Amino acid sequence: MRTRKKRNTEVATVRFDSFAHLLSHYAETSADAPALRFEDRTLSYAELYERVQIRAGELKAGGRTCLGLLCDGSLDNVIELFAANLAGMQLVMLDASLDDEILKSLIRYTDVDALWGDEDSCEELSLALMAGVKDGGGKILFFTSGTTERSKAVVLTDHSLCQSAYNGSAKLPLSADDTLLCLLPLGHVFGFVCGLLWGLSCGACVALGRGPRHYLDDCDFYKPTAVSVVPMLLGFLLKMRCINSELKLVLVGAGDCQQAMLSAAAAMGLRVSFGYGLTETSSGVAISVGDDPYAMEICPDDTITLAEDGEILIQAPTCMMQGYYKRPDATSQVLRNGVLHTGDLGAFDANGRLHITGRKKDILVLPDGTKIFLPEYESALMQALGHTELAVTLRGERPVLVYSGEAEAADIGEKLRAMMRSLPRGQQLSDILITDQPLPRTATGKIKRWELQQKVGLL
Repeated sequence: MRTRKKRNTEVATVRFDSFAHLLSHYAETSADAPALRFEDRTLSYAELYERVQIRAGELKAGGRTCLGLLCDGSLDNVIELFAANLAGMQLVMLDASLDDEILKSLIRYTDVDALWGDEDSCEELSLALMAGVKDGGGKILFFTSGTTERSKAVVLTDHSLCQSAYNGSAKLPLSADDTLLCLLPLGHVFGFVCGLLWGLSCGACVALGRGPRHYLDDCDFYKPTAVSVVPMLLGFLLKMRCINSELKLVLVGAGDCQQAMLSAAAAMGLRVSFGYGLTETSSGVAISVGDDPYAMEICPDDTITLAEDGEILIQAPTCMMQGYYKRPDATSQVLRNGVLHTGDLGAFDANGRLHITGRKKDILVLPDGTKIFLPEYESALMQALGHTELAVTLRGERPVLVYSGEAEAADIGEKLRAMMRSLPRGQQLSDILITDQPLPRTATGKIKRWELQQKVGLL
């Protein structure tokens, strides 16, 4: 009778110094264990490390110094990013969905001298290639979400990203028998750390999502036990009821969830944890591990204090960015004496757990000094209208509603009449703007406030 040897599922959080350290460790200790799945392909940890080493040798021989990666979330995408790092190249994580002219601008800005991605796209974008960099080894550039201003390139390293993964897994570990489903774009630091590196740093298997058109069936296809999502994606999965029975843990980041969504997740037997972090801190610095997903514990290496106005201040020596690429002035505005001034607002509860209460730049300040806290204001509008594709911004120093979808302004105004009467006059909407275009959002679903403000003049 043939027996199958059971894998050691004991959770042991390991702190890795680099991608090379992580990959070589599991190639030696868990050689045959599955590391990555994509479609019908599976690579063990030994196979993954071998393929990364071979590709790293090819890249090193090529003599290029800075790779622009058009992230598509595929298996080859992951191999290329690890290989470029092992080859000593600077890596620039690019969103392949961006307009070509924007991508060309980002490529020039970050000194990219080599591209990886779709052949046609690379041919078009190659016109923007630069001369490369010196001393770029280990550096990985992610772009900020750009919700309130144009994106900046944040200089992280494989070391800082590995420390971030350690911090998260120390609070919320996965076991070797877990399968983490990666649905988020790898070009965003939350998707990279919590969709990929979290699983690999725990020796789990990471299933790479097959793109948005497979959101409906990836859970059934891969049978994950854990998944990291943004609130919009969680809402979609719950609404479409495409959650597999094996899924037990959902990590939510990059935004807030409404209570109705959490209740729906609980009804399906899911444990929901919130993570809070920024691109500048290599992703998460706090995570919820108890019954209240809104109450987050601080990660081991990090220290969080609150300014007098409630702004969250972070010291994260192992995970902090080196700065904004070529923008020392912008760096000094937010990073002062090793303390990151986040622009986010928070509060501590009686147990010392962090609660996010808003964002300073998500507050509209009217000429009379009246302030409108946008997340709370927009949430109330969504509930009153039963519609989520909306946002509030200023036009002529007065708040206006931008509504994406089919509707009549008169009908919307009637539904909001009672709510508007309950508000001070300065906080009442001065106009309702209807558009058939989707609202400008980041890869994680946040409203791009600066871009929305620009477009309001055209509505």
